Amino acid sequence: MNFINELFFGTGIAHSVFIIVIIIAIGVYLGKIKIFGISLGVTWVLFIGILFGHLGFIVDEHIISFVKEFGLILFVYFIGLQVGPNFFSSLKKSGLKLNLLALLIVVLGVLITYTLHRITKVPMSTMAGILSGAVTNTPSMGVAQQTFLEMTGYADPSIALGYAVAYPLGILGVILVIILLRYIFKIDINKEKEDIEQSDNKKETQAQVFSLQITNPNVFEKSIYEVKKLINKDFVISRVLHSDTNNIEIAQPKTILNKDDKVLLVTNLQNYNEIVQLLGKPIEMDKDQWDKLDHKLFSEQIIISNSKVNGKTIGQLKLRSNFGINVTRVNRAGFDLVANPNLTLQIGDRLTVVGSESAIYNVEKFLGNSLKKLNEPNLFAIFIGIALGVLLGSIPFKLPGIPEPIKLGLAGGPLIVAILLSNFGTRYHFITYTTVSANLMVREIGIAMFLAAVGVSVGTDFVQTIVDGGYIWVAYGAIITILPVLIVGIIGRLFFKLNYLTLIGLITGSVTNPPALAFASSLSDNDAPIVSYSTVYPLTMFLRVITAQILILFFV
Repeated sequence: MNFINELFFGTGIAHSVFIIVIIIAIGVYLGKIKIFGISLGVTWVLFIGILFGHLGFIVDEHIISFVKEFGLILFVYFIGLQVGPNFFSSLKKSGLKLNLLALLIVVLGVLITYTLHRITKVPMSTMAGILSGAVTNTPSMGVAQQTFLEMTGYADPSIALGYAVAYPLGILGVILVIILLRYIFKIDINKEKEDIEQSDNKKETQAQVFSLQITNPNVFEKSIYEVKKLINKDFVISRVLHSDTNNIEIAQPKTILNKDDKVLLVTNLQNYNEIVQLLGKPIEMDKDQWDKLDHKLFSEQIIISNSKVNGKTIGQLKLRSNFGINVTRVNRAGFDLVANPNLTLQIGDRLTVVGSESAIYNVEKFLGNSLKKLNEPNLFAIFIGIALGVLLGSIPFKLPGIPEPIKLGLAGGPLIVAILLSNFGTRYHFITYTTVSANLMVREIGIAMFLAAVGVSVGTDFVQTIVDGGYIWVAYGAIITILPVLIVGIIGRLFFKLNYLTLIGLITGSVTNPPALAFASSLSDNDAPIVSYSTVYPLTMFLRVITAQILILFFV
């Protein structure tokens, strides 16, 4: 039975792998347990790792280092792929206000951390770990560790210890603020839900189908191409029912519109009124009625899985002239977009097309329409992206006032590259698409590896650190958690008049706190908290990583 003893208490690779995966397995299992509807999730892996370290299980330091760094790289890279497509768009329009408030929460948290550092004389490296735990942001803890190691040449276990003791109240503190704001402002959840429904911007911008009758003499005997030049709005005329012949045809740029012709139109509510004024009057005629009038035309959704289509615009593909079909809508991540000729298509987009059965069959072959192909991972893009991220993270930058050059590191580099590639990669036919389930799996594996390695490496000193005064770090973490979100929550409601459901999504997103988001979402049956969470999450995640590095670089 010596092999069992070697497996549990040895020093080889098999021992190291065995201990790490056991830690992960136990932590993941415990992460499914909820107390009062709240779970620490994958963070249990960190605590189980600390327990194993405290009990004397030792893992080779080189293996621990590799598992920790590579796990962190996987996690932040796939986080970047997830948030990247919406990163820049989230900074526009209504998202700008939410992101500014999220930025204020981040800045306040950093200022409070610095103030506590000056008052208490707790080392900034430890305070950076407490900050990461207080805002439940694991990547920032990883960046703080790696930056400290590169600056000093040795590791500081207090970073992970500070994170571990502050994390539980990081979750509970935000939930407490959500409840507190509800009572401070005497929130009526039902009224907030009604207000959201009445001012739903998503409905305003989402593509919808309408039927109109041509009654404006100014467009009589004009082609659709000429009509579209008269108004600078996104809309697609899918089909035309001619009043003189009672025939239906797929709308072409050269199709002539005449008096009392009926058209099936795709646009959004923001543009609808102006288009109605241009063309004529709305009529009661839904899509099913159009389908019954002409059995030769079909409408189907086709998935883009052909890599040659990736990064091209609808206009460049010339689907109408080459295949005799009309693209009316593009569904991307569950959101319908008007099929503007300038819209750039991506792998995974779903095109709603109208045409004959044979035409749809031909365009299916061209676009791919293969779920199986989409489920195949693009490993080349993943590993090249990670390589570029590591390269970027290793480049030293010289900044005034800092004696040593700084680096983005093994977390910052891959995160930035992933955001850029997922945003701009399509322009160069670089495919970064991964299914939601694949992205989530790799992220969870990466963060579990990282937390297990961190936990077992700091577990030896954990109890002694708490006994020697580390328990006070819990209080510091609670202050960092509660004060910024409470202040901004009050500002957002009083001065920006934010809807409560939007506000609590903003708060949970600014501290990247999924358990608190789950609690916020349970207060309403709509997706308002999730929408605002996802709006601020990309920028917040980026800022948390960067500010953790700044605290170490400037104040250690």
